Amino acid sequence: MTTKTYDAIIIGAGHNGLVCAYYLARKGLSVCVLERSDAVGGAAITEKFYQDASGGFRNSVASYTVSLLQPKVIRDMQLEKHGLKVVLRKVDNYLPLDNDYLVAGRDGLTLREIARHSEKDAVAYPRYQATLDGIVSLLKQFLLVSPPNMGGGLADVLALLKAGNKMRKLSTETQRDLLNFFTKSATEILDQYFECDAVKALFGFDAIVGHFASPNEPGSAYVLLHHVFGEAAGVPGAWGHAIGGMGAITQAMQRACEAQGVEIITDCPVEAIICAKGKVSEVRTKQLRYKTNLVISSVHPKILFEHLVDADDLPADFRTRIKNYKSHSGTFRMNVALSELPKFTNAPTKKPESADYLTSGIIIAPSLEYMDEAWLTAKAKGWSDEPIIEMLIPSTLDDTLAPKGKHVASLFCQQFSYDLPDNLSWDDVSGQVADHIINTVDKYAPGFAGSVLGRQVLSPLDLERKFALIGGDIFHGRMSLDQLFSARPVLGHGAYRSPIKGLYMCGSGTHPGGGVTGAPGHNAAQVILKDRRFLRL
Repeated sequence: MTTKTYDAIIIGAGHNGLVCAYYLARKGLSVCVLERSDAVGGAAITEKFYQDASGGFRNSVASYTVSLLQPKVIRDMQLEKHGLKVVLRKVDNYLPLDNDYLVAGRDGLTLREIARHSEKDAVAYPRYQATLDGIVSLLKQFLLVSPPNMGGGLADVLALLKAGNKMRKLSTETQRDLLNFFTKSATEILDQYFECDAVKALFGFDAIVGHFASPNEPGSAYVLLHHVFGEAAGVPGAWGHAIGGMGAITQAMQRACEAQGVEIITDCPVEAIICAKGKVSEVRTKQLRYKTNLVISSVHPKILFEHLVDADDLPADFRTRIKNYKSHSGTFRMNVALSELPKFTNAPTKKPESADYLTSGIIIAPSLEYMDEAWLTAKAKGWSDEPIIEMLIPSTLDDTLAPKGKHVASLFCQQFSYDLPDNLSWDDVSGQVADHIINTVDKYAPGFAGSVLGRQVLSPLDLERKFALIGGDIFHGRMSLDQLFSARPVLGHGAYRSPIKGLYMCGSGTHPGGGVTGAPGHNAAQVILKDRRFLRL
């Protein structure tokens, strides 16, 4: 078997793997990225999923919108120079309601719309926003730093003291708010500020995205926070679209990596990571052996430690904790090709072709009670009687995705259990569930079902198969307090270092968690480079 040697081998060419590869190569390391699929990108890819006589329909397959990608990563990798272009939604969100609607956006639109529904809530909104801003401004300071490793050395003690000092400087009020958002439910938080169901739903939706739980569950308020960290096209808190779909991000990252000399090999699944005397020694694939003393994994922690590493190379307690690492986000993902834009019964305008609200995130979840009921029925039956759906129609902003006059839509659906009752398999019911989702949209936009020309369906099981997302979890693990910061994925190994010398982690199963952020890849690279400097000294 042929052997190659590199300074560093990265397993997985998802966005975090590519980010990590770039930073290491920029410092002069020879880096090779091994990817099991036939293209880079992981869950951030664009594919053609339907073709008719008028042409092909393409869309982002899994990840579907831009906001959390770190501006520092964009700048450092010069992603715009390498072809990335992000445009803003004209309206941020639109909630169709039974007899009305609610839209949200910039330039005071959110406040005006809230006032239209509740003057009391309009008065409370600036106070709620100020609370969020205070917490988010603190948490953003921790996104691009390694969390202190519990039980670590002097550097970790100093990092812990530094983090504590930042907390100490907060006002008592902000400290209380922070505690509330980390421990309380989204419902409890939102009930403190608002009275209108639709207003609470507007903000509460973020608490259940990728979180198989009710908005009434303690800790769900943090998931809400995780989705308001971002910015797009330089606008804080905004959501945008990458022209060409999410694959445009990872294609630009690939070009940035290759410009630094990174070798990327696709169609090359890793079979094993070989260790000797507690240290990494090589990576094996079916075709080649790669000699190295530095391996960085961007894959799910369960795949890394339960399938690629020999169990005898890991401490028993660590193996147990990885076994119990929770991974289940309850997501069902679908792309549809449309013959025309949907016509919602209750909307700001009846002319879809000139409707800015159709560029938004269209959220079908009119109340927190609706979201709670969706989770309860999914827990009992496997999927919701009335599912939570966010629909985006990116072709309203990007004419490269669909033939002229036609469109593509992303349907990002919540509260679908990975495990089904009565020995059912998602292979047996995914088509039926996809019909159910489309019919749910049709209730709010009559004629929508008839406009669907073709579709791409990804159940939780399909997400696991296609993207190696264990349990279909889009975040590489539940975003709960016991699996965050220094405890992600395991307390004592939350600073990107595994129990094996030379084996690091850089995926979404590490701090600060899921989403297309690039932060885990960035942070892991800084830790690795720091460790190498220390070893040289």
